[in-house]
Amino acid sequence: MYQISAPVVTSSKPSKCAQLRGLLESPQLEFIMEAHNGISARIVEEAGFKGIWASGLAVSAQYGVRDNNEASWTQIVEMLEFMSDITQIPILLDGDTGYGNFNNMRRLVRKLEQRGIAGVCIEDKLFPKTNSFINGDRQPLADIDEFCGKIKAGKDSQQDPDFSIVARVEALIAGWDLSEALRRAELYHNAGADAIVIHSKLSRPDQVLEFAKEWAGRSALVIIPTKYYSTPTDVFRKAGISLVIWANHMIRAAVASMQAIAREVHTNETLINIEDEIASVKEIFRLQGADELQEAEKRYFTNGRQHTQAIVLAATRGQEFAGLTQDKPKVMLPLGGKPLLRHLVDKFKKLAINDITVVAGYKAETINVPGTKVIRNLEYETTGELASLACSQASFSDDMLVVYGDLLFRSYILRDLLDCPGEIVAVVDSTMNSKSVSGSPDYAYCSITDDLSLFGQDVNLLHISKATQTESGQSCGRWIGMLKFRSQGRQWLDQALGELQTRPDFNSLGMPELCNYLIEQGKPIKVLYIRGNWLDINSLDDLDLAFQLKK
Repeated sequence: MYQISAPVVTSSKPSKCAQLRGLLESPQLEFIMEAHNGISARIVEEAGFKGIWASGLAVSAQYGVRDNNEASWTQIVEMLEFMSDITQIPILLDGDTGYGNFNNMRRLVRKLEQRGIAGVCIEDKLFPKTNSFINGDRQPLADIDEFCGKIKAGKDSQQDPDFSIVARVEALIAGWDLSEALRRAELYHNAGADAIVIHSKLSRPDQVLEFAKEWAGRSALVIIPTKYYSTPTDVFRKAGISLVIWANHMIRAAVASMQAIAREVHTNETLINIEDEIASVKEIFRLQGADELQEAEKRYFTNGRQHTQAIVLAATRGQEFAGLTQDKPKVMLPLGGKPLLRHLVDKFKKLAINDITVVAGYKAETINVPGTKVIRNLEYETTGELASLACSQASFSDDMLVVYGDLLFRSYILRDLLDCPGEIVAVVDSTMNSKSVSGSPDYAYCSITDDLSLFGQDVNLLHISKATQTESGQSCGRWIGMLKFRSQGRQWLDQALGELQTRPDFNSLGMPELCNYLIEQGKPIKVLYIRGNWLDINSLDDLDLAFQLKK
């Protein structure tokens, strides 16, 4: 299974099986904590525990079924795989009765080892089992010879010599005396059990302490003090206990918290009282390993793009729309029931461009399109496009687009721009002329005209002008108001903005002047030719035409 966020295991780190065996054979008292799914397992590890108890009660409870083998052993193993993948500490499975006879036990051990589980604890009751604390004294015990056969079958099947099989003695739970518990433990030990769990349902530890005294360290001894929880831990140390299992407290804590939160929200119909009391969404992302995935995307994402940012210049009112923009900027004009900016944002998101900054000015407070970050150009009335772009300079990235906010275009144009090589790329429509467009067009003069028979020409932008013809000849098309900056191109942009800001006419400069300045400084701007299928919304007539380009 794909590992979510576990650190790389070095050769010097003991295997999980060896870690569990180390806990069982430790000269000091050790502790492991219950977990029942991936996120609780990670929490247990982060808390500092050296091992995890995959409790049958807890895992079945998180599935919402009874602790009576109602969850199949394959479902249990599937959950264990998630728990193992996200942690580096050993997991000891509460394997109930081994889920069947000796043959089931053999298969179980093989499957556990395949998933990196360090050991399994089986109890000497009949399949299907019932939780020890539900009428325990009425529960029959397994035949000793058959149970010993399960232990032997498990030991014979393991591949890792450190894989541990722990035998849980239920004699005291079922109402038998100490001698029966000791007799069974000795036979299980002789059959190959690596440790013994002595279980008791009394609220005092007298039974397990007496057992520990008589057992006298013949093998590792494990206890589960769920009922005698008030006993000081030093008592267990003095008794020579090897390992304490805190067996079901994570699931119980989760249930209590969820019940309280559900009651609170249902009663008051608001989240305001509980938001500060629960884990943040950010913390859930952290536990899930979201940061590791982002780092992996940087290493392995191979489509040539990683994290692309979009900066939308949208500070103007759009005076040509008169009363339509009295209470909103042009980018918030409705088009087919959605603001113009919403259509632009949808185009970005369709291509996984989710970091979208809108530089606003006029009626900036009305820009409320989800998925955007709004930055204000407070001096929008006396400054131009370049000043608006400079407002967003602190959030520039090494892969970004700068786009006019009143653009509509077919999605393929944006896709082709993202895939087009070059540190700076400008989109030029080779079919446009002054008679077919509204507004004040920016005409592009390029190193090569658009050869309609070729795709992917290597073309440089030479100049942008308001004139369709200059001393250098006829324009090659119209720049549509869309630029891409990548890596070094972004550095050139930063440098150009810094230099242009020293000029007295900076506040009057637009994006064409930026392009011309970069070209004058010897910075190449590549051209992506398109042939229509876009619109610059500059008039009421443009709004009518826009319906044809919404999709």
